Amino acid sequence: MKRKKRNLDHPSDWHNADVVAALRKAGWSLRKLSQALGYKPTTLSVALRRPWPKGERLIADAIGVPPEEIWPGRYQDKSS
Repeated sequence: MKRKKRNLDHPSDWHNADVVAALRKAGWSLRKLSQALGYKPTTLSVALRRPWPKGERLIADAIGVPPEEIWPGRYQDKSS
């Protein structure tokens, strides 16, 4: 039996393709940015699939926006 994946995406979060496109416009790819920061080539792609605040911040810094703008669903107040 195949396990069903939980959808962790929030409707207002940027689509992964939009994040990649914004990185490209800024002169980066996930792979190149990962390597430039001293990580393995696929490390930052983790932030596209699941919450990882450090990776989200690194990607957001490269794009020039706060991570809360890219992934608002990950940063909204959990107590409300």
